[in-house]
Amino acid sequence: MKITINQDQSYSETEVIINCHQADEDILRLVAMLRIYQKKLVGILDGERHLLDVKDILYIDTADKKTFLYTEKQVFQSALRLYELEDTLKELDFFRAGRSTILNFRRVRSVRPELGRRWLVTMDNNEQIWVSRQYAGELKEKLQQAERSIFK
Repeated sequence: MKITINQDQSYSETEVIINCHQADEDILRLVAMLRIYQKKLVGILDGERHLLDVKDILYIDTADKKTFLYTEKQVFQSALRLYELEDTLKELDFFRAGRSTILNFRRVRSVRPELGRRWLVTMDNNEQIWVSRQYAGELKEKLQQAERSIFK
């Protein structure tokens, strides 16, 4: 793969152009990584609305019919429902970990299989979250994709 960066003061914004023979899985993954840096979500904290970079969100959880966005240091409430966030973030490497939880795979530090076909995931901030056996297959698939991309 050839990478070229052209810097010029006359450019008003950054533009990324990918020239390829065919958009394969690696190219699509690269595009998804670029998109995650552009995406923002609105989080509510103490009555104020904050624009959050999606890359900073560790996981999303629901409790008492409310949806929460967890970053390393703060917890924000979201006006969106979990299924709406799941649809929006699926292409950005977020995945369902349980009935009420979505994890940012890019912020996972380690995973460990546990009894009952569940997995224990440790996030970048050392917080641990269970992946239910119903959603363990998606986690395994993401791990396999990550391993395949390392050895290409």
